[in-house]
Amino acid sequence: MKLLCISNGHGEDGIAVRILKQLRQLPGSPSLAALPIVGEGRSFEKAGIAIHGPTQAMPSGGFIYMDRSQLWRDVQGGLVGLTLAQLKTARQWAKSGGKILAVGDVVPLAIAWQSGADYSFVGTAKSEYSLRDERGRLPGRPPTDGWSGSVYVPWERWLMAHPRCRGVFARDQLTADILQKKGVPAIYPGNPMMDDLETSADQLARLTASFDPAPARLTLALLPGSRAPEAFDNWQRMVDAIASVLETFGDRQVRLLAALAPALNLAAFKDVLLDAGWQPVTGDYPTFQRQGRQGNQGVLVLTTNAFAECLHLADAALATAGTATEQAVGLGKPVVTFPGPGPQFTYAFAEAQLRLLGPSVLLLSQPDEAGAALRDCLADSPRLQRIAENGRRRMGPPGGAGAIAQVLHQHYADPPYSDVTSWAT
Repeated sequence: MKLLCISNGHGEDGIAVRILKQLRQLPGSPSLAALPIVGEGRSFEKAGIAIHGPTQAMPSGGFIYMDRSQLWRDVQGGLVGLTLAQLKTARQWAKSGGKILAVGDVVPLAIAWQSGADYSFVGTAKSEYSLRDERGRLPGRPPTDGWSGSVYVPWERWLMAHPRCRGVFARDQLTADILQKKGVPAIYPGNPMMDDLETSADQLARLTASFDPAPARLTLALLPGSRAPEAFDNWQRMVDAIASVLETFGDRQVRLLAALAPALNLAAFKDVLLDAGWQPVTGDYPTFQRQGRQGNQGVLVLTTNAFAECLHLADAALATAGTATEQAVGLGKPVVTFPGPGPQFTYAFAEAQLRLLGPSVLLLSQPDEAGAALRDCLADSPRLQRIAENGRRRMGPPGGAGAIAQVLHQHYADPPYSDVTSWAT
């Protein structure tokens, strides 16, 4: 038995890799391959999962759904030919007896369906929380939102309820419940985004040692996003937000932990800090220091390999990111966000993220509002408790990837470990 994973985005690739790594540890697991339809699939290659079929990085970075003007650039960059070749790859895979796991939205789901193969679907892009919460429909949403009674429209649900669809995994329990009411046998075994966030005691100690002891302190994780050049633009706005935090919290040391993607150029981040008056100091990590107006100290550490540690040490986060913001929320942290020019983290994206994640997100118009927003939030203990509970409810505990892998194993192991023929009947 062999399984092809089709995913459409950097975050989706990461989720797929977590599931496939768990699956291949199980006895009789199928041989694995990946067809990333956005980007070149480096996450799969790093995990030792073979790329099957054509890949190509597009000018938009995969964000045409947030900025339709990017679509023409992708068409000029070869999108049509690439898509046709990927459709052909999926059909050839099916003809050779392979099965498909689609991860993301309706695009990989539709490719899986048109291939003719049996398939399963991990829906990462849509949640009922964007329309409603447990109490009912969100106020102020236009009547056309969720017009069919679900965030998933009828043709998406048809693909999920097709006899060849062997499993549908929703990203939260609320979404699974609504899909079930609409005739789709979806389940929620957990959200793989919350996996692989374990910390290293050595990394925690090294990060903590970057700061002088202080009786009063505030620790913030900085999450500017993973894609250049947008992450550099976001970083400039984040440094402006930090200035307001230093001024507002003049009575304490402000510890800042920047969790940066390894592929980003650290020099660009350092240059912005130097231009803003931050001074480099010696440390295990690139470390910068600045005095606030009231004499308090700000210390900022740049990391590229300590994402989980940055989140766990933080009291809150400043973020202009997608998946990283969701993970911070899942760990119970309040997250301050402010939109930029994009192409990903625009106002439309940030507002949709606010609906998805609820009261854990503090969406601001301008970065210089960050200090006051954090002061009000962190001083409100009942609010912090609600934020922690909200994050756990919407994002779930760790273990989702392993749970999904166990279900896939029942269907696709060799020999099959289950006599279940279809989840859609």
